[in-house]
Amino acid sequence: MKQAIILASFLTIFSCSCTSEKKEQQEEVKKTVVKTDADQVQLSPEQIKNSGIEIGVLGKKEMHTTLKVNGVIDVPPENIVSVSIPLGGYVKKMSLIPGMRVAKGSVLATIEDQQYIQLQQDYLTAKSRLKFAEADYNRQKGLNATKATSDKLFQQAESEFSNQKILVRSLAEKIRLTGLNPSQLNETNISRSINIYAPISGYITKVNVNPGKYVTSSDVLFELINPGALHVNLTVFENDASKLKEGQKIICTTNKHPEKKYLAIIHLITPNIGEDRTTSVHCDLKDNDKDLLPGTFMNAAIELNNSSVNAVPEAAVVKWENKDYIFSAEGADKFKMIRVETGVINNGFVEIKSAPDVKSVVVKNAYAILMKMKNSEEEG
Repeated sequence: MKQAIILASFLTIFSCSCTSEKKEQQEEVKKTVVKTDADQVQLSPEQIKNSGIEIGVLGKKEMHTTLKVNGVIDVPPENIVSVSIPLGGYVKKMSLIPGMRVAKGSVLATIEDQQYIQLQQDYLTAKSRLKFAEADYNRQKGLNATKATSDKLFQQAESEFSNQKILVRSLAEKIRLTGLNPSQLNETNISRSINIYAPISGYITKVNVNPGKYVTSSDVLFELINPGALHVNLTVFENDASKLKEGQKIICTTNKHPEKKYLAIIHLITPNIGEDRTTSVHCDLKDNDKDLLPGTFMNAAIELNNSSVNAVPEAAVVKWENKDYIFSAEGADKFKMIRVETGVINNGFVEIKSAPDVKSVVVKNAYAILMKMKNSEEEG
């Protein structure tokens, strides 16, 4: 019985001792964070060191405002070619599919029709008649000079010769439109088919025909794109359009690789607001790669201006109850919480519009001070 009483007394003393020790530790922790005012806090040197808090200055920095818009990769109209034929015919041969690369001058398709035969026949016939008309003109000219023939006959021969030259010239141009060379055409090499050649080097984007199909001069057979000169077509709302001007720099990114940045320069601003209250801004892309294809969605940040403003690193600004604050270093490990109005965020720095009259501010791990301040308020 005595042993039980002694054990109970020992446990009671030990429990009181532990409780007392825990209270002392809590009191010691409270002493390390000293509230000096409602918006001030004092930390111990150990806390500052362990939290990685760094002190810097609130100084001037060159910063520019940015306008964030969206757009797509586009190709200038001169780099998009629709291929048609001057005369109709049947597609005899073609083996193209969208995505294929073709070189300028390569054969895209072969078209055949009897009208090509007729055109070549008309040209060779007219060319033969031209020789006769020229000989008759020279003969009548000599006879008329000696008055051996009338002026009427000479004028008829002259008119026939002139008309025949015109006919031969026009038929030659029609033949050139088909891709044939009239100077190499004779009665032994009349062809019933013509070749369609690629006008530029690039990629086939559309194929609207197949072998055996009849096409007319108004049909678009193929569409080619030369992606060597891509540009960005941005959509800008009317309220922001007045802020833009030619020559402004733009940083573009894609959704696929947001970490990769592409530089572009504003080349042209469409001077018109559409029904959707936007306008188009055309930008020259300075660097591109195989990942950028026509139609690719782009995110763009337009640099609007450049000015000297008060700024601090982003890590210096804390948000509390939807308001922005910074901490000024008051000396003796004291910090004061100051409400500020922020502006532009650029390259890791934040513009401080309502710059307070302070010299030293916390530039790193300001949230550590905020947490310690609010925790001490709750404990208090």
